[in-house]
Amino acid sequence: MTTPRETGSSGGAARGGPRTLAEELRARPDGALAGLLRARPDLLNPVPGDLTQLATRAGTRASVVRALERLDRFALQAAEALAVAPDPCPYGTLAALMTGDAPGDPRIAEALPRALATLREQALVWGGEDRLRLVRTVRELLAPSPAHPSPTGLGPTVAEATAGMSPGRLQQIIAAAGLPGTHDPVSAVAALTTVFEDRTRMAELLAGAPAEATAVLGRLVWGPPYGTVTADPAPHLRWLLDRGLLLPASPGNVVLPREAALHLRGGRAHRTPEPVAPELAPATPHSARTVDAAAAGQAFTALGTVEDLLAAWESDGPLVLRAGGLSVRDLKRAAAVLDTTEEAAAFWIELAYAAGLLASDGEVDERYAPTPAFDDWLHLPAEQRWARLATAWLAATRTPGLVGSRDAKGRPLNVLAAELDRSPAPEVRHRALALLATLPPGASVTADTLLDRMHWERPPRTPAEPGTEDLRTRLARWALAEAELLGVTNRGALSAPGRALLGPEKPEGPERPERPAGPEGTEPAFPLSDAEQGACAVRAAALLAPLLPEPLDHILLQADLTAVAPGPLRRPLAQVLGVLADVESKGGATVYRFTPASVRRALDAGQTASDLKAFLTEHSRTPVPQPLAYLIDDVARRHGRLRVGAASSYLRCDDEAMLAEILADRRSAPLRLRRLAPTVLAAQVAPDALLEGLRAMGYAPAAESAEGDVVVTRADARRTPQRTAPAPVPEGPPVPDETLLGAAVRAIRAGDLASTAERKPVAAPAPADGGLPRTTSADTLATMQAAVLTGAAVWIGYVNAEGAASQRVIAPVRVEGGFVTGYDHTADEVRTYPLHRITGVAELADEHA
Repeated sequence: MTTPRETGSSGGAARGGPRTLAEELRARPDGALAGLLRARPDLLNPVPGDLTQLATRAGTRASVVRALERLDRFALQAAEALAVAPDPCPYGTLAALMTGDAPGDPRIAEALPRALATLREQALVWGGEDRLRLVRTVRELLAPSPAHPSPTGLGPTVAEATAGMSPGRLQQIIAAAGLPGTHDPVSAVAALTTVFEDRTRMAELLAGAPAEATAVLGRLVWGPPYGTVTADPAPHLRWLLDRGLLLPASPGNVVLPREAALHLRGGRAHRTPEPVAPELAPATPHSARTVDAAAAGQAFTALGTVEDLLAAWESDGPLVLRAGGLSVRDLKRAAAVLDTTEEAAAFWIELAYAAGLLASDGEVDERYAPTPAFDDWLHLPAEQRWARLATAWLAATRTPGLVGSRDAKGRPLNVLAAELDRSPAPEVRHRALALLATLPPGASVTADTLLDRMHWERPPRTPAEPGTEDLRTRLARWALAEAELLGVTNRGALSAPGRALLGPEKPEGPERPERPAGPEGTEPAFPLSDAEQGACAVRAAALLAPLLPEPLDHILLQADLTAVAPGPLRRPLAQVLGVLADVESKGGATVYRFTPASVRRALDAGQTASDLKAFLTEHSRTPVPQPLAYLIDDVARRHGRLRVGAASSYLRCDDEAMLAEILADRRSAPLRLRRLAPTVLAAQVAPDALLEGLRAMGYAPAAESAEGDVVVTRADARRTPQRTAPAPVPEGPPVPDETLLGAAVRAIRAGDLASTAERKPVAAPAPADGGLPRTTSADTLATMQAAVLTGAAVWIGYVNAEGAASQRVIAPVRVEGGFVTGYDHTADEVRTYPLHRITGVAELADEHA
């Protein structure tokens, strides 16, 4: 009896080509094995013990689905053609399915070897050129079935469609097709298949078809191949049914057999083969200098927007919802503060969160507030601040474009909610920008052109619902819009700093590092290591620095209580002016307005009237206007005359007349004031409410501490505890580095050598009558896998959960996840058995096979 180890040995490959995928993997060089593990990193966790385990893992459904999702469109079309081709399939048959009978696009013949090499490298196809085989799971996923129609639009073969048909009906069909009768159903099906595959005889048969019948075939030929008929079909449908051009699929349903459809298609499996990627034809070109300058201006605006957002949340950040995230009302308020749309506001909030500048404070009354990292970020040069934001955006899995949509349970998705992570986002974002980087500087393409290219590189496996787009398409559209907001692109073209973010400079010469090839031989720069990301950020910042405007150290004061900043201001000046005045308008120049409330805000921060006037005199290119000086003196004169402290709260003032005036004012009734002393009033509200109430009445009170000192409040007083930026949610296992790949290949080779080494035969005692077969776990697994490939039945010993032992004869069809599924001849049904409960397995003797 041949053992499973002999079946998987390299000797079989040497005698007549590989008989299993494991044999083919065993014949590959180490570099090819490393390439397989790099392209499909899920196969590496944990490291397979030998090549048989690697081949088994490569055929599991989850791994195959992930591999198919990463194929380009033409490689996937080649796999789909193999799924409807005979198994095994010669290369010539595959080429005919791709090109058709008539000479077609010569690019198909040029691209097919590349597509087949991709399938072979990823262990989705194995075998020689004359015996190409799809991995069984790939065929199950791509082959046509009523529940899952084939992407090619082809139906089942004649043999599959007539599997349950009566012999008499088969004889009627072949007679109507002009064939002589046969003695058995098998030869009848073979004869009908031969006619449908013969171009000349099929043309003669269709030449006599009614026009209505030809029209029906035309509607079914490119799929879906299924249709419905009534109990009394029309004459043209009866003509098709009588000749087997329509075969019954289920009660009331018919199907166009695959062989007939291929004839009508001219031998092609696909209506439109796509051997090459769509060209990125540049749209309206722009000057690279213009694009870089405009993108730099937008980058500077992005910095100001993030600063304005976090400055607004420094003292009174929004509450965190009980379910997490930001409320719709707070999002509207943030959009009003930033003077932008809610969609853009959601992006800026999520960007600050992804960069680690914003987080929840974790207190009982939980609110969002800037983190201590925000203070460090503010002290960086502008170009470095932008590089940090752009790097965080490029790697983030946060997807603000989903805000406002609903999850699977119908609940709305809010800003900063945990459900906004989408693991494909970084890859889609990076790929969209990388395609723009292939264009000349300043060139752009339309969004639809870019999406067509991305769809070719990664075609959607499942079509989206009508009127909607799949997730990767939406991610790409959002990425292009966000890149414009951030200044990575402008006018649809990639800026020089944005280009630098995508990858390190590629040195020329023998020292250039080898990296895996991407679509059409391109060298991908994703994912980047931490060191590469840091180097890219430094290069991007260096390219952006000369494009940013130089910060100014002066303003222009005007007589209407406004100040004009003719450009960006240096940080100390901007910080003080932001407290002393309110921003009235932004643009190329920023206009600030001085009001009593803004001056009082500066006094609350610890400044004096003389300090404020000295500051304005120092930084203004124009004299301090008299109205502004009067405003500062007037507010300062009244500031602090009233003192608020905690009793519940109290109000203290040396001016008894002012206190009497407050008591007499009807607007003070909600404060519930009463006089405790000639210079002291007590209130029944909290100190902060008392402060706000008096300010609303037109006074300028100041808070004081328990020691009687004025409490100085600063805008940056509220910070969260130290927080780290949220880690991106990875999509599947990470791509292994070269060191791990080399070690894994050596370990797999060593394990395979140990498992396939010849051993001295040891006579094993045959099980007694009624005894169970006994084999090791490795031999049990290998025998099951071999039986799946050959379709043979095996004899197993099985112990159930109650400990009862039994013997069974099964025909395994799948080994996956620690279970074997097969047809149990003993029970006459399909069953699934845990491998660890199988005591042993043996091949059946020839007389029982």
